[in-house]
Amino acid sequence: MHGPTRMVWWVAALTALLVAAASGALAQPSGAYDPRTWAFDPGTRTVVAPGRLGTQAAPGRSGMQAAPGPPSDWRPIPREKVAFNEEQPAGTIIISTSQRRLYYVIGDGSALKYAVGVGKEGFAWQGQDRITTKREWPDWRPPEEMRQRAASEGRILPAHVKGGPDNPLGARALYIGNTLYRVHGTNAPWTVGQAVSSGCIRMTNEDVIDLYEKVPVGAKVIVRP
Repeated sequence: MHGPTRMVWWVAALTALLVAAASGALAQPSGAYDPRTWAFDPGTRTVVAPGRLGTQAAPGRSGMQAAPGPPSDWRPIPREKVAFNEEQPAGTIIISTSQRRLYYVIGDGSALKYAVGVGKEGFAWQGQDRITTKREWPDWRPPEEMRQRAASEGRILPAHVKGGPDNPLGARALYIGNTLYRVHGTNAPWTVGQAVSSGCIRMTNEDVIDLYEKVPVGAKVIVRP
């Protein structure tokens, strides 16, 4: 190819690349949360979530299939004010993993009860600590152990996912002590109320924003079976 013909070919090729890049950016998924099922598709250079509301993920080297989205009859579990007579200072967070509920102690014999997602079998934990950090629209950096576990299953997790509506940590995160555990939001609210996470405590974005505004850094956190 020579002259104008070669120039037209290069313009067409560049346009195709830009369209493909834009399509990849727009196709950022908003699917199920479980970070162990997310993967990085080196073919499209995008993070692939398993949940795009029942659709199949874009083809690429990862070959991942999408997981189902919310059930047709799904409704969020509303938070409510309940009687709570346990002697704990106001502002304490108590999480019952068996009930899959989080209690925020108000201090007048009552608490706010929120539905939460908890660790699946083999990832549940218990203990007492404090909130050390709070972040809005936090970035997600999966621990190396999680990335290695995914790699052993033939999947590649990204080292970093920027905060935003497609991030599995959701709108807010409250970090617990020096652990890898957090109370955080989710982009898959229909999973709240289930044992589905890798140990973190998951809430709907609406509930975690509500809790975030109430809980100061230093608040006590108690996680129980």
